[in-house]
Amino acid sequence: MSETSAVRRLLATARSLVRRLPAEPPSFLAARALDQLLWPRLDAAQRQALQGRVVELELIEPGLRLRLRLGPQGFRVARARDGTTALTLRARSEAIWRLLRGQEDADRLFFERALVMEGDTEYGLILKNTLDAIGPLIKDWPASGLHQ
Repeated sequence: MSETSAVRRLLATARSLVRRLPAEPPSFLAARALDQLLWPRLDAAQRQALQGRVVELELIEPGLRLRLRLGPQGFRVARARDGTTALTLRARSEAIWRLLRGQEDADRLFFERALVMEGDTEYGLILKNTLDAIGPLIKDWPASGLHQ
């Protein structure tokens, strides 16, 4: 067996394990990050438009799922009792990272199929337009940081 083949099998096994893990721990961390990065930048109308719907973000290569819901006091983990997912976004981690830093346009990623959106497209457009109006969520990442 070649080294490349062994690495691919190892990554596939790791992805399979990550997909079986509960979504709550990474979703909790994402909710806290969004409370710091996004919540303060949303005005009352934007908060109202986005509130109450479940959004799931799937990062493809690690198989990581984040389930979030915007509430009146900020972001929180979306659990099964919160209802069905209104919008699912699926992309590779690098594409999401570039989008968060403002290095990539959501429309371009969408049309290149690097970002897949499923579910309520009207809600998806509200989310996209809100994020476009706000601008990059992560502007000044240290030069020694991940994914430059």
